[in-house]
Amino acid sequence: MLQMPIRTNQESQNKQNDLNINQSQTKKSQISSKAKLTSRNYYSNRMDWQYESPTWFKKFMACEAEALAEMKGEWKPKRDPTALLVGNYLHSYFQSRYAHRKFKAQHPEIISTRGATKGQLKKEYQMADAMIKTLRTDPMFKEFYQGKKEVIVRGEIGGVMWKGKLDCLPTNHKYFADLKTTMDINKRFYLPDERRYGSFIEAYNYSLQMAVYQELVRQQYGVQAVPVIIAVSKQDPPDKAAVSIPQDLLDYWLERVKELQPHIEAVKNGEEEPKRCEHCEYCRATKHLTQIISLYDLVE
Repeated sequence: MLQMPIRTNQESQNKQNDLNINQSQTKKSQISSKAKLTSRNYYSNRMDWQYESPTWFKKFMACEAEALAEMKGEWKPKRDPTALLVGNYLHSYFQSRYAHRKFKAQHPEIISTRGATKGQLKKEYQMADAMIKTLRTDPMFKEFYQGKKEVIVRGEIGGVMWKGKLDCLPTNHKYFADLKTTMDINKRFYLPDERRYGSFIEAYNYSLQMAVYQELVRQQYGVQAVPVIIAVSKQDPPDKAAVSIPQDLLDYWLERVKELQPHIEAVKNGEEEPKRCEHCEYCRATKHLTQIISLYDLVE
């Protein structure tokens, strides 16, 4: 049996955030189960309450208090949208010509409006074009990345409805491909929970995402598809790799989801108090001093 360290968040020292939660907003049971999941509403707050997803699950694993506040619309993280837009720019290109044109039309901010580069793509999106080129001109990628794009899958894991969206699913359903952009494919990331260094795939816990997607594909299509991450770097020139994830690691993360899920669902439903990590942006912004700590407690 594969064993990995279990992350535990620091118990809340702050009791001012009592659970005065509007039940009509938090009880998933009160959201109609008949609402159909579509490409238009996939990312809507309503569907996020109705369906669990790898994205939100990982947010709750990182900090329950921040994730719940964001989900309820009480907190908006300060994120630079550029990285997300670059990823979406690349994804839209490989989805379809129409999707790519639509993306560019909906995001005029990707075009420079002043100086010598006025009217041209900003440098981040010129890099995205280079990333696109390195993939579309690769023989293996062209053969491998064939099938339906942006395929929505759904299913039940541990009594909870889950959703997922596959970048590419071939007609034989033997595998599915997921595009990931990163600064450097070979960069080492420190994994504090395991006290070791690992890849960007481990750092962002894409193994959990792929494990859930594999299970949803199994339920929807009756096959155990192999997840393959197509990674492309933001270097000049870009690097690329097709990466597999060991099945025992996928099995581990599916079991971890089932283990952690009851508490996370109870937090979302207002039945249990969310734990604070005391380190994230939200916890720093809402922290109150309650005790004096030793200098030895400053560094974990």
